[in-house]
Amino acid sequence: MKTIRFGIIGCGLMGREFASAAARWLHLVNSNARPEIIGICDTNEELMSWFTSNLASVSQTTTDFKELLSNPEIDAIYCAVPHVLHADLYPQILAAGKHLLGEKPFGMDASQNAIIEKSIAVHPDLLVRCSSEMPFYPGAQKVIEFVQSGACGDILEVESAFLHSSDINPDKVINWKRMVDVNGEYGCMGDLGMHVCHVPLRLGWRPESVYASLVNRVTVRPDSSGENVPCETWDNATVIGNVVNETGNFPLVLKTWRIAPGESNTWSIRVLGMKGSAYFTTKYPRQWQFMEYQAGGKQTWQSEDLGYQSVFPAITGGIFEFGFTDAIQQMWAAFIDELSGGANGFSCATPTEARDHHSIMSAALASGKTGQTQKVEYLS
Repeated sequence: MKTIRFGIIGCGLMGREFASAAARWLHLVNSNARPEIIGICDTNEELMSWFTSNLASVSQTTTDFKELLSNPEIDAIYCAVPHVLHADLYPQILAAGKHLLGEKPFGMDASQNAIIEKSIAVHPDLLVRCSSEMPFYPGAQKVIEFVQSGACGDILEVESAFLHSSDINPDKVINWKRMVDVNGEYGCMGDLGMHVCHVPLRLGWRPESVYASLVNRVTVRPDSSGENVPCETWDNATVIGNVVNETGNFPLVLKTWRIAPGESNTWSIRVLGMKGSAYFTTKYPRQWQFMEYQAGGKQTWQSEDLGYQSVFPAITGGIFEFGFTDAIQQMWAAFIDELSGGANGFSCATPTEARDHHSIMSAALASGKTGQTQKVEYLS
């Protein structure tokens, strides 16, 4: 089995998730390559101790990402840093000849995304993908397959949502995602937008125009010292896009909410059609729902338990449940498979999809500010 040697820039939550997925690679069967993490980088040295304590493969630790990029042993980089750093770091990673799986949204705004796009174009030999794990749930794959089979008929509406609840607490200490100069003006759309756009864009649903309702409900939050400071970014965004296809047009509803009462970390996709409809939510991870309708017949939703049915085969028996850590590993399996020459299953989010998502969110931001419907300006 081929070994692909990785460096990690950003040793926080998602960096640890990748390390865990790599350590459990024996969970997958028939994989033609495996990741090995040999270098890590973070400006906070304390975060690196978890990696060195748990990964014997790590031979390089540094607070300077350029030292990581100059390591000839490293083939690829996973970069998980705040949005403001993407346009600086991603091009330097590619210039160093490293393949890249970067965190969304691939730039703090559309102009920064364009900088990353130019760098990708200069390095066509390097694989570049964007992190987006939710579509790897078995139920999400069922919805995608249902749509691609033509079972929906004419589409009536699509809703894709990502809902958090923790920010309903006004006493929650502010983090960088609430700061415009680090997160960007998109607010919740920057951090969650790729999650809700990945499947619609993969299915070819690009809205021509959008209307957005943006909410900034909690305007101040305590900092680490307890002093209230401005909370500058949008809490919730509900974006309604108009998608035009060969049979007419339909609304595409994209919801990125950080204040969604009762929701922990819920991703969902719902497609309603004239002949068939399908729905999946991570709230009920082992089920998906579908309806197949014939003229004059009954309209009955059916629920199917899926168990563990992964894009990339694993040792887990089909009767068991699939979860978030499995989705993370499946996303990484897709990246590793593509990097090692495979072409199996559902691929990671592409730079083109990340770029199109920026076009949508930029129009949504303009709409939220003006209260008017905005045309989405795609680059291609």
